[in-house]
Amino acid sequence: MKGNNSYQEIAVTVPISLAFGRFIDEESPVLFARALRALLDKAGLKKEEIDGLAVSSFSLSPDPAIALSRSLGMSLRWFQDISLGGASGGVSLNRAARAIQAGDASIVACIAADTNPKTGFKDLVANFSRASRDGVYPYGAGGPTSVFALLTQQYMEKYDVGREHFGALCVAQRQNAKNVSHAVFRDPYSIEDYLNARMLADPLCLLDCVMPVAGAEAFLVMSEDRAKALKLPFARVLGAIEHHNAYAEDHQPLRGGWRHGVDQLFEQAGIGHDDIDLIQTYDDYPVISVLQMEELGFFPVGEGARLLCSNTPDVQKRLYNHNTSGGQLSCGQAGAAGGFLGLVEAIRQLTGQAEGWQRDAARHALVSGYGMVIYDRCLATCATIMAAGDE
Repeated sequence: MKGNNSYQEIAVTVPISLAFGRFIDEESPVLFARALRALLDKAGLKKEEIDGLAVSSFSLSPDPAIALSRSLGMSLRWFQDISLGGASGGVSLNRAARAIQAGDASIVACIAADTNPKTGFKDLVANFSRASRDGVYPYGAGGPTSVFALLTQQYMEKYDVGREHFGALCVAQRQNAKNVSHAVFRDPYSIEDYLNARMLADPLCLLDCVMPVAGAEAFLVMSEDRAKALKLPFARVLGAIEHHNAYAEDHQPLRGGWRHGVDQLFEQAGIGHDDIDLIQTYDDYPVISVLQMEELGFFPVGEGARLLCSNTPDVQKRLYNHNTSGGQLSCGQAGAAGGFLGLVEAIRQLTGQAEGWQRDAARHALVSGYGMVIYDRCLATCATIMAAGDE
């Protein structure tokens, strides 16, 4: 492998998305087992050939994540628990790639899965953090929606935009989901439907918010030579960045860590913004997607929401190639697996496996993540640029 700062010769392959429905009573290890079986079947591997495992989940308690090695019957040389919510996918890929480069593992399975019993989401948000448990939930502001309602309101006031500007992004994502087999919501709706939807936490309406579901997302990381030997179509990692609690001094920050590393990201990738064919942003709420696109340099800061509402061919093309599966706003949020969804979709598109919703000439994709809301902010940010394996 070449250079510690490079991801050369790393292959990302075998994209898996398993949707189990709105509610499910089966425990999380069962979902992990199904995802692992899907990876093995699709890759033509035996379980013993996977010697690394990266795990992301919010619903494994009371077991620690490492207990999955026993539940799945895996003997591992490398293991990592990376439960960073919306940043789980990108960070898992980063860690797995470095493990392959260092020789600590030969094939790493990156799997995120969460169950969703009927009281699951309520229980999760009530005890998600000390701030949630002690300072927010007892006063009737349970869950992240109230936090992001304030952030959305802050963006609207600072940049003088309205709800309709965020609605354009939501409408486009639902249109993207119409042929996606694992999307929970596929029926398109209009901007009028969006504006008339039930208000949940002003200015956020029902169509601004992701639906908690049960599901799993997974992929494999290995060397390019190993992927070629297995005859697996793969994507290559061109660059990756992370930054966590980027603006510790900000009160309810209207910015994330991407701007700290965006120049480094594109310099490492060796391409420019115009070379990016697909953008997959973490979309638990539309304002977060807008912030990611702005800070990653696709729109000027403060102008993203307004520009996305314009009807120009360039903007419509950008919306068509943004969150091509419909994102979480259409596929639902399967806990930590929601933080894998965009990355798995990018791998699927770059390897030509998005049956029914494949984008033509998808050569380069940027995937960004944002996760772990603690009282007033999300703490984890990441971004990855990938290319089709034959690029």
